[in-house]
Amino acid sequence: MPLKAKILTVSESVSRGTRQDRSGPALADVLVRNGFRIVEQRTVSDGVGPVAAALIELSASFAGLVVTTGGTGFSPTDLTPEATRTVVERDAPGLAEAMRSASPLGCLSRGVAGTVGHCLVLNVPGSPRGAVESIEAVADVLAHALELLAGARPH
Repeated sequence: MPLKAKILTVSESVSRGTRQDRSGPALADVLVRNGFRIVEQRTVSDGVGPVAAALIELSASFAGLVVTTGGTGFSPTDLTPEATRTVVERDAPGLAEAMRSASPLGCLSRGVAGTVGHCLVLNVPGSPRGAVESIEAVADVLAHALELLAGARPH
């Protein structure tokens, strides 16, 4: 099964064009190294409404991985987990815990993981290093998770 991924950068300054997105490209690189084909990348402003709307669009009729980067910390505008919770149908707390355990600063991430239909959604930090460490922490199980979401029988 070909592995497909979409990346959503959550950042007010990147969406306004006042700051360059470094996390999205870093995520794309690590995902490609792990066998994924990036089929879409986009940026959205902070906030539950814009992030939830983008996640609904990105996951509609999509069988693959959607990774958000940014908005997982303690800033008042960090609302990506709240937006994600409004969209996911089933939580995948083991993936979120594994990603948090990948870094000494991981305990400061409030990111969540879950499924929407045949789509797996992961929230990772907005820093390039945090985003890459998070994906690397779960990279070895992502293909299997997506196979299961597609209806494959467990090995």
